[in-house]
Amino acid sequence: PLASLDDLCFGGWDIFPEDMYQAALKAGVIEKTLLDEVKTELSAIKPMPAVFEQHWFKKLSGTHVKKGSSKMDLAEQLIADIQKFKKDNGCDRLVMVWCGSTEIYRQPSEVHETLAKFEAGLSKSDDNIAPSQVYAYAALKLGIPFANGAPNLTVDFPALQELARKQSAPISGKDFKTGQTL
Repeated sequence: PLASLDDLCFGGWDIFPEDMYQAALKAGVIEKTLLDEVKTELSAIKPMPAVFEQHWFKKLSGTHVKKGSSKMDLAEQLIADIQKFKKDNGCDRLVMVWCGSTEIYRQPSEVHETLAKFEAGLSKSDDNIAPSQVYAYAALKLGIPFANGAPNLTVDFPALQELARKQSAPISGKDFKTGQTL
């Protein structure tokens, strides 16, 4: 059976510090009268600082971002966030859904060929590793299913597919907006 809505818990990261109610108001996609009906629930969801690199996004910048000595350090910070979220909220299981902005497109490179090369690239902060890939790595490293909701390369390469198989963690999606979801 499916979990009831009362059994679900939501959390995440954002490059802006506002709670989800304030963020939704600012976005202006949903009418305020509808948002006000779930204001208490949305106001309780406060984002954790995000992994963000300006050069992956053309028209976006934010201040609520993680600092780290490498992309591997950032991945380890995400892993710690995930573990804390799971413990603090008493979750039995988790699913990560990438709902972030579309990153610039780059062809897969050598760093994407194997898990070993990818992890070495994280440690060296390889420029070819996008923020969404750092999130996917953190989720998959913990055996958490990962769904990509943007047209990013995110998990469309051998290294993270290898990690998903190793951890028996499903990966899915390609874009929630264009009808091209795989």
